[in-house]
Amino acid sequence: MDLDSHAEELASDLGVDKAEVKADLANLVEYSVPIDEAKGSLRRKYGDGTDSGTPSTADIGEITPDSGNVTVTARVLTAGKRSIRYQGSDQVIVEGRLADGTGAVDYTAWEEFGLSPGDTVTVGNASVREWDGEPELNLGESTSVSLEDDPLAVPYEVGGEAELAELRSGDRARTIAVRVLECERRTIDGRDGETEILSGVFGDESGRLPFTNWDPDPAIEEGASVRIENAYVREFRGVPEVNVSEFSTVSPLEEPVVVGEDAPEMPIGEAVATGGVYDVQLVGDVLAVRDGSGLIQRCPECNRVIQKGQCRTHGEVEGVDDLRVKAILDDGTGTVTVVLDDELTETVYGGSLEDALEEAREAMDQEVVADRIRERIVGREYRVRGHLSVDEYGANLDAATFAESDDDPADRARALLAEVDA
Repeated sequence: MDLDSHAEELASDLGVDKAEVKADLANLVEYSVPIDEAKGSLRRKYGDGTDSGTPSTADIGEITPDSGNVTVTARVLTAGKRSIRYQGSDQVIVEGRLADGTGAVDYTAWEEFGLSPGDTVTVGNASVREWDGEPELNLGESTSVSLEDDPLAVPYEVGGEAELAELRSGDRARTIAVRVLECERRTIDGRDGETEILSGVFGDESGRLPFTNWDPDPAIEEGASVRIENAYVREFRGVPEVNVSEFSTVSPLEEPVVVGEDAPEMPIGEAVATGGVYDVQLVGDVLAVRDGSGLIQRCPECNRVIQKGQCRTHGEVEGVDDLRVKAILDDGTGTVTVVLDDELTETVYGGSLEDALEEAREAMDQEVVADRIRERIVGREYRVRGHLSVDEYGANLDAATFAESDDDPADRARALLAEVDA
């Protein structure tokens, strides 16, 4: 049933104007309120307390996005506050994860229920919505929460402790101990106008991730080691990003956090399946160099690659010459497009931008630069480190390093055979 049909049904039941109901309903849905919860809220608003459905008692492992309203008894694994913009005003929500012996599920509480990690609670009449393909419980005005005396044993760790490599987009109420590797204060155009934030890179022994601190904390400065409680993770430019809010607790650490020098190495197929990794190492064969490699021109305004003097955003412009490579890397488990910047491209080309321009002028064909790069790298195995992003256009890795692999093929073959025999 579409939004218009839901509004028509509500307007008929409540005896009010359909346009008014539809506007209210659209506002709620826009801010990710599940449709059943939104309809229940409007019924209460317009004076009809009719229940949207009798909730069924369920084990968490049985809940699907189509489960409707449910009642569960569960252990609170995590609980963290966050502020969101809802119907034009700021609202504080509590979000985290609940678990029982059959599974775990994310939740968002739109009311203050006093949830704390470790509590065992019975949550009555929670609505279920789909979020990133998974069910999520929404606790609203019609939800009841009661504290149980006996703690429920669950096969999950209570609390949000995690290393950076374990974090995924959508995680909430996580606790991390990190060193601040890069930190920059910036002014952005936020939801309330110009806002100062901190952004940079966190590191620990497991890896690195970018971060944004929306309420700059003096303890977060380059070189500092800090413990951060109640951080959440969202996707930014195709990779997970740690978000530190005004509800996060930042504590300086006396002992510096050890940061691993090497990025985690993963098979390409496994790395792509994560949906994005900020710092990863891949090994594979270069199968091809894609069109748009070698000599290119960029827009002087936005730095995007232009075609025939035309920028998609700024129209006709005077292009700026540059070098790049877009190489297809394959390891048998998957493929990824590796993007080399001008410095790495100069290395694999064997010359500078000026050398490339001179070669193109002599040949009266700028493709000679890309052809020379193909001759040098196609068919060879490379070890690449960089930031992997995955979107509807495919998997791309912005390379920080690109070096021919010195791995012994015989050793890898023996390791692979050992895995097969195991």
